[in-house]
Amino acid sequence: MEIIRLIAAIITSVLFVYLGIYSLYLFIFSVAGKLVPVKVPAKSDTLAKFVIYICSYKEDEIILNSAANAVTLDYPKDKFHICVIADSLQPATIAKLKQMPLQVLEVVFESSTKSKALHRAIENTEAGFDAAIVFDIDNVAAPDFLYQINNYLQSGEKVIQGHRVAKNTNTSVAVLDAISEEVNNHIFRKSQRVFNLSAAIIGSGMALDYKTFTGVMMRIDAVGGFDKEMGLLLTNDRIGVAYADKALIYDEKVSNKEVFKKQRRRWLSAQFNLLKKYGSTAFSALFKGKFDYLNEVYQLSILPRVLMLGLMPFMLLVSFLLPGIGPDWHLWLIATICCYTGILIAIPVSFYNKDFFGALIRIPVIFFTMLLLLFKLKGANKKFIHTPHTHSDK
Repeated sequence: MEIIRLIAAIITSVLFVYLGIYSLYLFIFSVAGKLVPVKVPAKSDTLAKFVIYICSYKEDEIILNSAANAVTLDYPKDKFHICVIADSLQPATIAKLKQMPLQVLEVVFESSTKSKALHRAIENTEAGFDAAIVFDIDNVAAPDFLYQINNYLQSGEKVIQGHRVAKNTNTSVAVLDAISEEVNNHIFRKSQRVFNLSAAIIGSGMALDYKTFTGVMMRIDAVGGFDKEMGLLLTNDRIGVAYADKALIYDEKVSNKEVFKKQRRRWLSAQFNLLKKYGSTAFSALFKGKFDYLNEVYQLSILPRVLMLGLMPFMLLVSFLLPGIGPDWHLWLIATICCYTGILIAIPVSFYNKDFFGALIRIPVIFFTMLLLLFKLKGANKKFIHTPHTHSDK
């Protein structure tokens, strides 16, 4: 019996260290992001020349709308060039795209991935661009997006992540997805800059100095999670990632539960595969003073926030019902408060409405969905899993 108690105490203690540190991390970054302003670069009269890559896979109506929006961006027309990477589009769609003032790059892959598409695009891009921007097929940029990004480039930043916001909140799943995006924007992008750490790259709505982009992109061949690997490679090279809070890029949120499951399974699989690949480098990074890179590796080890919302109160209850086994329940209570406070503070005030409270009832379902996905990750990162979109406008 004593052996069982000892084993239980060890397990709960390890869990407390892991979940407690994560909860404190969420709390510190969330509060700091609200209290400490992040320096914004001044408006620049010098204008960079951009190439905008729009990665399109099927979904013909969506790409026609996104491309049409991109060509109308408020920026000198001779200062940006659009390249639509057309993978598995219909001939009629290709014909319509070619009528627009943009480049259509038709590609065919035995197994499609975003990294392959961008490799091919780089090979077919003429010289002379200062920076590259990557959009997903459903992305619709705010009119001043390029001006906002340009200000950061002219201030000396080499990599900038734009502020991706929800295009739709038509279902409770979409509302929760939109909230999750904004929590991530606050804690893992804006607040990271308070401590001079890199903002997390999302994979779309991001801009990179062109030389930096080609250099890092050609080192990536990931099936999924190319953005996470990009963040790792950049910070390991001591290249920071800025966050342009006012550079808005509208992105479709997942509306369907089944699509949500497929998307999150792909994300989780990519995250843990990268943790296996790069996790062992964390200690050497610490001794080399690469704290930005170490922070990126740590973020690979953390669980999705929705799992924390369920695990923290569960462990608090266990510690209360089984006193004397592992950390005291008071410690679990403090950790739980830190976790919930950090997440709640990060949610923009505009989301606290009837739709938000209506979506809350879906959290238990989402929690168990995510929990089960942790045991179904095998093979999810070996084949491209497409996330279908349904909304063609903002």
